Amino acid sequence: MHTRILIIGACGQIGSELTAKLREIYGTDNVVASDIRKGDQDVFKSGPFEVLDAMNFDAVAAVVEKYEIEEVYLMAALLSATAEKNPAFAWDLNMNSLFHVLNLAKENKIKKVFWPSSIAVFGPTTPRDNTPQYTVMEPSTVYGISKQTGERWCEYYFNKYGVDVRSIRYPGLISWKTLPGGGTTDYAVDIYYKAVEENKYTCFLSENTALPMMYMDDAIKATISIMQAPKEEIKIRSSYNLSAMSFTPREIAASIAKVQPGFTIDYAPDFRQAIADSWPASIDDQKARQDWGWKHDFDLESMTKEMLENLKK
Repeated sequence: MHTRILIIGACGQIGSELTAKLREIYGTDNVVASDIRKGDQDVFKSGPFEVLDAMNFDAVAAVVEKYEIEEVYLMAALLSATAEKNPAFAWDLNMNSLFHVLNLAKENKIKKVFWPSSIAVFGPTTPRDNTPQYTVMEPSTVYGISKQTGERWCEYYFNKYGVDVRSIRYPGLISWKTLPGGGTTDYAVDIYYKAVEENKYTCFLSENTALPMMYMDDAIKATISIMQAPKEEIKIRSSYNLSAMSFTPREIAASIAKVQPGFTIDYAPDFRQAIADSWPASIDDQKARQDWGWKHDFDLESMTKEMLENLKK
């Protein structure tokens, strides 16, 4: 028996790379990609694809039934900076899409659900350094509020209905394959593009703003690892802290300048600075490492090398 997988939001920053990796592992025909529109050429040309509105329960249920889906990766969401500009829509998209999938799992139409949370669940009152798994969570963004609420619902559906839902709190994610998608940590993607194009960058965060970050290959690895782990290893059903590295704009600029001499950076903080200031500077992810064996492969230097090499191609 082959596992039949549906990815909702497959054309986004994480979704596009996750789709490719899952198709590699489970076979092209067993991984159905879907999104609100045909955004990423590779995603909809490389295997089964459905145009799907994540907020339409009947449409999601129909795709699940059509392909006899067993596992759903719900990657559709409005990210932090974009969500601040349209709070009501962000709430509707981020929450209703989750309810639809959880309810299908509750009705035994799906066996397993992956839903991503984020460091945005933390807020200005959270301990900023080495933020623990269990701590104060008073998010100050629409995105963070929706993610914190989603964590509570995931845990509730597991406890109340036995829904096998799994989640990780992504830090900022960095990839050369997809353009920045409206997140506060996206400066750390944009900076590499500008380094290759112009050898200079104007950062929308201040130079000493430390944030938890992760190379996309590690994020994909973590996502698939938690879904493949035996059920009894998943002890936390809200969401796991996940970490790889933390750095500031000044530190990432220095790592680029080592590889690409002459690179310069200047700073013009905007509204995203307040969002970043409300988030942790570093994350304690011991629970993920203990429970299901998480470990990262990339640090800042190795990521910078990969980013610049691939973007120059």
